[in-house]
Amino acid sequence: MKKLLAALLCTAAFQAYAAPAEIVVPVMKLDVAKGNRPIGEIRISQSRYGAVFTPKLQGLAVGVYGFHVHENPSCEAKEKDGKMTAGLAAGGHWDPKKTGAHKGPWDDGGHLGDLPALAVDAKGNVQPVVAPRIKKIASLKGRSLMIHAGGDNYSDHPATLGGGGGRMACGVIPK
Repeated sequence: MKKLLAALLCTAAFQAYAAPAEIVVPVMKLDVAKGNRPIGEIRISQSRYGAVFTPKLQGLAVGVYGFHVHENPSCEAKEKDGKMTAGLAAGGHWDPKKTGAHKGPWDDGGHLGDLPALAVDAKGNVQPVVAPRIKKIASLKGRSLMIHAGGDNYSDHPATLGGGGGRMACGVIPK
């Protein structure tokens, strides 16, 4: 019995090591007027270089899009200045150290939720990105992923939050 228990524990330990945890996040295109619609998913896994975000998305135009972890687990619209704004319930960029600065994925002085921008090629493919400062994907649970309508310059100048513009697609990271 002891040998069987030891074998089972070793097998479980090996499987945990051999198959790193992965989080699957369903992603919705945000549209206040027509309702949200699914556009795919983003898989988050851990590597020794940081969190890896692997998008499997459809329907995005060729271009570069700002990509961030937001603080709240919601993609719902909220009212701002008298009108409904897509994805606003997600809150701001995840900033556990309260830096108040958008400096991109490589600068320790900014939001931890600042991720590398997503690039969509002419065939609609979106390449994976690595967030080197996110060392434990479990810390992402209960937050949201946001894709913005424009690119990201990893600065608060000339526009705040990288100038990415409106919230275009979102997914809640399950707990």
